[in-house]
Amino acid sequence: MLEVEHLAVSYGPTRILEDVSFHVPRGRVVALLGGNGSGKTTVLNALTGMVRPRGGAIRFGGQDCAGWRPDRILRLGLAQVPQGREVFASMSVAENLELGAYTRRDREGVRRDTERALALFPRLREKARRRAGTLSGGEQQMLAVARALMSGPRLLLMDEPSVGLAPNVVGDMVAAIRALREEGLTILLVEQNVGVAAAVADSAHVLQAGRIVHSGPASGLLDDEEVLRSYLG
Repeated sequence: MLEVEHLAVSYGPTRILEDVSFHVPRGRVVALLGGNGSGKTTVLNALTGMVRPRGGAIRFGGQDCAGWRPDRILRLGLAQVPQGREVFASMSVAENLELGAYTRRDREGVRRDTERALALFPRLREKARRRAGTLSGGEQQMLAVARALMSGPRLLLMDEPSVGLAPNVVGDMVAAIRALREEGLTILLVEQNVGVAAAVADSAHVLQAGRIVHSGPASGLLDDEEVLRSYLG
């Protein structure tokens, strides 16, 4: 579904990504791992049009979308759950969900996806009229995921969904990702938490200093002492 070939990104004279290549098959969960500063978020920002690549190709569903505007990429079917949640704090949970569907005109589909999101995260149903800024950190993360789902994505990009969450909430997020995978949704998961990646992903790529230094099945990450020691701290 998604093919990234020889992706290169620079911020001014500083090279952030260099020759990054990977693919995300339809219906699979692929993890992108690495420490702080490795370039993980920059990959997602290049995929969603937030930064313009210096070189390489990004193909989604056969279309080369490198350098497209973010709104055009969203309509193509790529939605991002940003790092730090970035919910609209002064708006209600319901209003945040409505805003997630702003590009859509299929009212019945939006209604179904609203029910789907609230079924995935029942706590949000209970607090639909509450301002998003009053939610706990875990609930805000749930809302960020639910809001992204409201655009009806074919590929969901998740930027460190477990960061800063209590262990029990991380478990809820893992369960939600597994449920989305069972529905057939394709997911690219950026994570520092190796345990989360190993629990939900089919395959994994490890970034270091803007390059992919390891690729393989996600299930083997926790047993690969060299990868854990050398690249993931």
